[in-house]
Amino acid sequence: DGGVLLMGALFGRYPSLLKLYADSGYQGPKFQEELKKVCRKINVEIVKRTDAGKFVVLPRRWVVERTIGWLNRCRRLAKDWECLNQNALAFLRWASIRSMLRRLCQERI
Repeated sequence: DGGVLLMGALFGRYPSLLKLYADSGYQGPKFQEELKKVCRKINVEIVKRTDAGKFVVLPRRWVVERTIGWLNRCRRLAKDWECLNQNALAFLRWASIRSMLRRLCQERI
């Protein structure tokens, strides 16, 4: 239920976003109908898991997993110590900025 409100706020703030990759938990008709009311231009692509018993790289899902792996290198984000969400968000932004600056400033050979 909260996914529609989140997507409405996100796509309202960033109107240039046109595609949403979602987990199979969001494939229900209620979510699809409510999302069409809030965000008409959004193309939703559901990334489904295959339970074949072996590891399979899923399209676009690896980007999220990789980014979380990069952010977890920051010691402050490794444990959930923050009492306020705004503090946690601030440290998450700092970690993202740090990661981005390292990539931009690394020496090119």
